[in-house]
Amino acid sequence: MEQAELQKLVETISLESFQKPFRHKAFFNNRLRTTGGRYMLRDHRIELNKKYLEQFGVEELIGIIKHELCHYHLHLEGKGYKHRDQDFRALMKKVGAPRFCSTLPMHTSKSRKQVLYRCKNCGHLYERRRKIDTRKYVCGKCKGKLGFVKETTLIEQ
Repeated sequence: MEQAELQKLVETISLESFQKPFRHKAFFNNRLRTTGGRYMLRDHRIELNKKYLEQFGVEELIGIIKHELCHYHLHLEGKGYKHRDQDFRALMKKVGAPRFCSTLPMHTSKSRKQVLYRCKNCGHLYERRRKIDTRKYVCGKCKGKLGFVKETTLIEQ
């Protein structure tokens, strides 16, 4: 879906569900990670997460648009536009907007660095995420010198 199609979709939903025009900008924001969309109070634009369209389809996106339009119209009318406000909850129920959007699946794998050190005196192993200065730090058990063993990258599921 392109920018012009999204703008037209938001305008259409606004007229059909709220019987009021949407006169500002709506666009996809690729930097959104944990939310389906957001309404900006200062300039009245609506930003939407494209990943929800790709993962769940148009129906989920329409629900997110309705939710953000509830914020939009109530804010412009000077009514309670926050999630806890009674006006907001009543309007969401009236238009069938979801309170929360579906949860996006997390990244399938994350890589994490692991650095291994060994005490030259007692042989105790230390696993670290960052490199340390072996001239500055010593073994916590026997105060012996530490020696670098290896650095690996772990892949977590």
